[in-house]
Amino acid sequence: MRHFINLHDIPAGDLRKIIKDAKKRKTLRNRLKNLDVDLDAPLKGNLLIQMFEKSSLRTRLSFYLAIKQLGGSTLTLRPDELHLSKGGESIADTAKILSNFGNVFMLRTDNDAKLEEFKKYLSIPIINGLSPSSHPTQILSDIFTIEEIKKKQISKLNIAWIGDSNNVLNSLIAASIKFSFVLKIGCPKKYQPNKNIMKYINKNKNKIFIYNNPRQAAHGADVVFSDKVISMNDKVNKKNKLNQFKKFRIDRKLLSFANKDCIFLHCLPRGAEVDEEVFASRKSKVWQQASNRIHVQKSILLYCLNKLR
Repeated sequence: MRHFINLHDIPAGDLRKIIKDAKKRKTLRNRLKNLDVDLDAPLKGNLLIQMFEKSSLRTRLSFYLAIKQLGGSTLTLRPDELHLSKGGESIADTAKILSNFGNVFMLRTDNDAKLEEFKKYLSIPIINGLSPSSHPTQILSDIFTIEEIKKKQISKLNIAWIGDSNNVLNSLIAASIKFSFVLKIGCPKKYQPNKNIMKYINKNKNKIFIYNNPRQAAHGADVVFSDKVISMNDKVNKKNKLNQFKKFRIDRKLLSFANKDCIFLHCLPRGAEVDEEVFASRKSKVWQQASNRIHVQKSILLYCLNKLR
């Protein structure tokens, strides 16, 4: 049994196997419809239980299709429907019930400690569908998308992140260390990665650079990432924060500092951090990025259940 909570806890070789498997599975589905089952149906009879404590569109849809295409089924729970929140049932007792009925549990949560507590009591794998500190399924899928478009391994590319230091960036930092690629981060000084993330960066031999000038971060980039400046449940003065990021808005002028064939990625939903011209341009690969989550999450499910080919 393997869990999928944070990229920094998973061996680089295993992450590469997941991407390799996802590539094969996507190719084999060339003529199949969304609800058609893969020919080998490797997870036939398996149940994925999902629980969302935070809003979700892409993660919810992609995991639903992922388990369906693998031959299994899914059940989606809302916390306000459970005794866990309404009746005071413990995580330990909830985890035992989930383990009896399901084969794998995916949790999108507003509390990192809750992931660890579920992991402690579950006898089935748990997948982090997003937490305050990380978004590992998103970033592994993004690496798959980058390599699919650029037709080379990410270790040979320069990646730029321009925007807020958040859970998505934390996972991208972990990926940079695991896959050994150059990562240039452009953000206001006040919004640099926190002390724990900086310790993690400094502890590992890496190719990570932080700039307070967005042009320096974008210079020579093959891929430019961004994310919404005001995240879900972001308890800040939104007007002031948006003003801090005005110079970090992704527009054509800023992208001119990147390589000519650079691509733009955004995990969505979008906000004022990217203008419409860039978002709707040929450089923008956000829809391919979103749809690829199905394929990678299929391979993550197989990895967790020890059925990765």
